[in-house]
Amino acid sequence: MSRTRTAVFAALALVAGVSGPAVAAAPAAQAAISAIPCTVDYKIQNDWGSGFTAAVTITNNSAAKSSWAVKWSYAGNQKVSSYWNAKVSQSGTAVTASNETYNGTLATGGSVSFGFNGTYSGSNAVPAAFTLDGVTCNVDDGSSGGGGGNGGGGTGTRVDNPYSGAKVYVNPEWSAKAAAETGGSRISNQPTGVWLDRIAAINGVNGGMGLRDHLDAALAQKGSGEEVVQLVVYDLPGRDCAALASNGELGPTEIDKYKTQFIDPIAAILSDSKYASLRIVTTIEIDSLPNLVTNTGSRATATANCDTMLANGNYVKGVGYALAKLGAIPNVYNYLDAGHHGWLGWDDNFAPAANVFKQAATSEGATVDDVQGFITNTANYSALKENNFTINDSVNGTSVRQSKWVDWNRYVDELSFAQAFRTELVSVGFNSGIGMLIDTSRNGWGGSARPAGPGPTTSVDAYVDGGRYDRRIHVGNWCNQAGAGLGERPQASPATGIDAYVWMKPPGESDGSSSAIANDEGKGFDQMCDPTYTGNARNGNSMSGALPNAPLSGHWFSAQFQQLMANAYPPLS
Repeated sequence: MSRTRTAVFAALALVAGVSGPAVAAAPAAQAAISAIPCTVDYKIQNDWGSGFTAAVTITNNSAAKSSWAVKWSYAGNQKVSSYWNAKVSQSGTAVTASNETYNGTLATGGSVSFGFNGTYSGSNAVPAAFTLDGVTCNVDDGSSGGGGGNGGGGTGTRVDNPYSGAKVYVNPEWSAKAAAETGGSRISNQPTGVWLDRIAAINGVNGGMGLRDHLDAALAQKGSGEEVVQLVVYDLPGRDCAALASNGELGPTEIDKYKTQFIDPIAAILSDSKYASLRIVTTIEIDSLPNLVTNTGSRATATANCDTMLANGNYVKGVGYALAKLGAIPNVYNYLDAGHHGWLGWDDNFAPAANVFKQAATSEGATVDDVQGFITNTANYSALKENNFTINDSVNGTSVRQSKWVDWNRYVDELSFAQAFRTELVSVGFNSGIGMLIDTSRNGWGGSARPAGPGPTTSVDAYVDGGRYDRRIHVGNWCNQAGAGLGERPQASPATGIDAYVWMKPPGESDGSSSAIANDEGKGFDQMCDPTYTGNARNGNSMSGALPNAPLSGHWFSAQFQQLMANAYPPLS
C-alpha cells in the first residue's frame, strides 16, 4: 500500500476571539495560501522490503523560481540508487534533489515532479521534514487530511476510466486537413491522437504545433467540463525493428538520448500545473515490445535488428523509463501498446507477450501502478467484431482455426482479443482495474465489399473468406491497406473491459511511402508499403495489399482518406 506525506511549510496563525465590535477576518483559503509558501508531496509508490520507488511533487506558492533544491533527511539507512527528472545527491542520511536544466523554472502556483529508487534495511519511514531553498517544512502528521491519492499539484486521485464523462481533444491541425477534403467535414470534429514521433515534435515541426501548443488548445476546448488529450509517445532507440517505414531517429544504443532529450522534456511539460486539469492519455511506444516476442531468435520472422534490441534490452529499459517518468504525474494515464489479434493472438505469442510487458512495466523504476491500461490495433486494420463466424465454428468437421485466414489463431477479431488479453495481463500481475483501448480509426471495412452474412459451407476457407469483414489479403498486412474504412466512432466504455474506442491513428495519415523517398525524418522505405511487393514470412508471402502513390509515414494521403470515408462502417451520413 502506498505511503504518502504532504509537507506543509509554516503553520497557520490562530485567531483568538475578543469582545467588542466584530472584525472581518480574511477567508480561510486566502489565509492558507499566504501562510504556506510551498508544499512537498512524498509518496512511496512501491516497496519490496529491501528497496522502494518514491515520487515527489513540489508545489511553489511563493515567488517564481528559476532553479530549486529540496532537502530532507532519513531516519533510517535509506540510500538513493537511481533518479529521474531531478539531480539527487546524498551524504549520510541527508538528501538533496535539485532541478535539471529543463525544469528549473517553477512559477508561482506551479508544480514539478521527480522520482527515484532507493534501498534500505529495517524500516522505511517517510521523511519527517523538508526544506525548499532553505525554507523549513513543518510537516503535517496526517491528522489534517493532507496527502494521499496520486500526490502533487492538488489534482487528486486518478479516475478509473479517463474517458468517462469527458470530451476528447480535437487536434486543430488534423481537423483542418480533414475539413479541406471533399466530404471531410463529416468527421473533422472527431478526436485523434497527437503523435510525438521524434524529438523535434515536442516543440513543433516546420512551424507546426508543439506539445505545449496542443495542451493549450485542449485547455481552450475544455471549458468547465473534463477533457482528455491523447498523445502517442513513440521514439524508442532502434524503433520498430521489423518495419523500415516506421524506423525512428535514434540508433539501437541511444537509450540515454531517448531518456534525456525525449522523455524528460515531455515529462517536464506534462507536469506543469497549468495542465493539471487535463486528463492526459499516453500511448506508450507502439509495436516495439511485441517485436521482441515474435521477431527474434529462431523464428522464421526473426530479424537481426530485433535480435539486437532483445540483447541490449533498450526496448524494455526505454518503456520502463517512460512509464516511470510519466506515471509520476498525477493526471497522466499510461496505456501500453499491445499489438493486435493478428500479431499476438497465437498461443506462442499470447502469454509470452504479457510477460514481456510486465518486465518492461517493472524496469527502470516503473511499477504496474504506472500502467492504467493497454491499447490494441494502434494504426492497424483488424476488424473490431466478426459477426459471421466465431473461433468455435467448424465446417464439415474442420475447425475455423484451421482456415488459411485464421491459421490457428485463437481470436478472429480485435474485441475478443482485447478482452481476453486484459485477463491475461491481470493474471501476470497488472492491476485488476486496467482498461483497454481499441483503435478503430481504420477497421470498419464497410462499402460494397462488406459481406452481408456467412460464407458458403463448401469448405472452411470458403466459409471464413466469404464472411469476414476484414478484406485484407493476409492478417499480417499493415501498410495503407486497400479497401479499408473508418471504424466505430470514438466513444467511452463501449464494452466490458474496454475504456474506449479511439482514433489514435489520425485517418488520412500515411503508414509509409509506396517507394523510397529521401527525407530527414529518419523514415525508411518498407516493401510492405509497395503494392507490387509479393511478401515475406511475416505475411505468409502474400501480396502487400498496399495502396499506390503513398507519401512518407505521417504525411497526408488524400486518396486513403477518401477511401476510408467511402468504406466507413458504420457508414457516414
